[in-house]
Amino acid sequence: MARPKITANRISSAPYCQYPVHMSSEATISPERVILAAPRGYCAGVDRAVQTVEQALDKHGAPVYVRKEIVHNKHVVEELAARGAIFVEEETEVPEGEIVVFSAHGVSPAVHENAQARQLRTIDATCPLVTKVHVEARKFAADGYTIVMVGHAGHEEVEGTMGEAPESIVLVQTVEEVDDLVLDDPDHVALITQTTLSVDETAEIIARLRERFPGIVTAKGEDICYATTNRQIAVKQLAKQCDLVLVIGSTNSSNSNRLVEVAREYGSESFLIDNHQQVREEWLEGIRTVGITSGASAPEELVEDLVKLFRDRGVEDVSELRTVDESVRFMLPKEIRKGLPMVPSA
Repeated sequence: MARPKITANRISSAPYCQYPVHMSSEATISPERVILAAPRGYCAGVDRAVQTVEQALDKHGAPVYVRKEIVHNKHVVEELAARGAIFVEEETEVPEGEIVVFSAHGVSPAVHENAQARQLRTIDATCPLVTKVHVEARKFAADGYTIVMVGHAGHEEVEGTMGEAPESIVLVQTVEEVDDLVLDDPDHVALITQTTLSVDETAEIIARLRERFPGIVTAKGEDICYATTNRQIAVKQLAKQCDLVLVIGSTNSSNSNRLVEVAREYGSESFLIDNHQQVREEWLEGIRTVGITSGASAPEELVEDLVKLFRDRGVEDVSELRTVDESVRFMLPKEIRKGLPMVPSA
């Protein structure tokens, strides 16, 4: 899979789902200009996770089991499945003694325990920035705090993080839920967040939490990851210059859905698409400038296909709007770098 070089508001988890519609090859509607957001696409955590599965397949051969989708992108999952990755919902579906990769979104301690009981050879591809939040949760719980987590109910990252201290963490998704929050010890409260939220709306929720619980404590540094923040900054600038913003990403991708929301909030119509084949003809009526970006789990080749669609329709003015340079890299999991341990004897 080609990988881009990495340089450089609603909390609702409902996706902006669109039905696949192939554009007619005889269509004549065409914008005058296309602008690409930068940064876009793969973040360091996604790149690390995808490489982890690829190298596990190279080193050990198929099958390699993966718990959940390694990243939230349909194209990536299909390509890895074609190479021999088997995606399962739970670690209990993996035959005893086999290799299983944990996704970039992280898992709870209970999942690690189940895997150990089944003598699975595990490779943990959790994004290091998600691991950071797990560590925060454990520390706050050990210090006796009630932890308020801002995030999407049911998201895999949230489930994994809450599993670190299930008796200590309360989840909120909106300002209204903060208003309704009742805590046993309101003077001993800590805050963590999911890494892929809307920056603006999360700030509103945190502001309300600080109003209600003035002594609330946080870890050093933001929990929302650099890539989520940078891509939203880029889309804010993109939306100001475009009539339409197309976001490439799968419907279950939290950060991709947030990009659609941000584009709309900053004045542009916007839709989430898996690939260029889902662009609808009616979206382009009256459109002069189209902006393109992609979620943090979408490979650059999907952007290239979308640009080609517009070039084939006669668009010659294609430029890039760069707002931030990214240079973050993460080491591959130690199980890939050093080799997997043998299955423990029964």
